[in-house]
Amino acid sequence: MQDKKTRRRPNIRISQSDHARLSALAGAVAARNPEASDELLAELERARIVRDGWIPTGTVQMGSTVTFKPDTGDAKTVTLVFPGDADITEGKVSILTPIGTALIGLSAGQSIMWTARDGRRHELSVLAVKQPAPEGVTEQRPPAPSTIEASV
Repeated sequence: MQDKKTRRRPNIRISQSDHARLSALAGAVAARNPEASDELLAELERARIVRDGWIPTGTVQMGSTVTFKPDTGDAKTVTLVFPGDADITEGKVSILTPIGTALIGLSAGQSIMWTARDGRRHELSVLAVKQPAPEGVTEQRPPAPSTIEASV
């Protein structure tokens, strides 16, 4: 039986565009946040990079809403975002947080060990992943009645 600390990290997939943006982000924050930068770069280095649009549906990517179960309690649902969009009160978690970095590229059913900012090791399991709407596509709403229909 494998010890939790030596367990192999699960295989992850990241799209080309997420990989490029996240690599640039890690480089940009390296001087002021070297730990977050190093963790993100380590995940990016081990990821399988896939063409945009070829990420399997249940895989965490930037903008995904993820339901996961931490070893510390009940299931949580968060959306993985870039630092400027992070807002924990809205459930938006930055990719530069330890848990954000742990989630990227995972698929529903996978688990990963991650280290919290206080140095403690934890495990989380991804339960479900909802993909973001494609760029340029907004939430589907029924069309507003036209003025012609309204006058009939």
